[in-house]
Amino acid sequence: RVRGWNGAERSPVADVEWALAEVRRRHGDVPVVLVGHSMGGRTALAVAGDLSVVGICALAPWTEAADPYEQLAGKTVLIVHGTADMVTSPRGSRKYAIKAQRAGATCGYISIRGEMHAMVYRPRLWHHLAAGFTLGLLGLAPMPKKIQGALDAGASQPS
Repeated sequence: RVRGWNGAERSPVADVEWALAEVRRRHGDVPVVLVGHSMGGRTALAVAGDLSVVGICALAPWTEAADPYEQLAGKTVLIVHGTADMVTSPRGSRKYAIKAQRAGATCGYISIRGEMHAMVYRPRLWHHLAAGFTLGLLGLAPMPKKIQGALDAGASQPS
């Protein structure tokens, strides 16, 4: 509805909360995995406390040190970030992932060496990680080994 995060209003959050309510209205209590890139990743992480959300795949998410993370307790989170990203911070994502894990999330972190923010150098890998995480978490396919390894190792371990 509105472009941008818009400070305390966090406009994308209201839009996703509306969409989650619509999913429940139309389909009942089904498990939902949110996948978001950049501000979409920040939004997915922000709304993770919704009862329908079982997992979040945040691709090169925009995170800030003051962003809440307690809503991730009990959720499964995968954060993927390119090491050459100059738009959002890989270091900030890793720190956020560690906070999420400390709050009670099962959280994995995967670095993609040399990849930048737009995810254009290795699009198949980004897709494989997002789709594999989603299908694996929903029990529709085996969890890819790289993702399972990251979740098992935890956010503070090198990926």
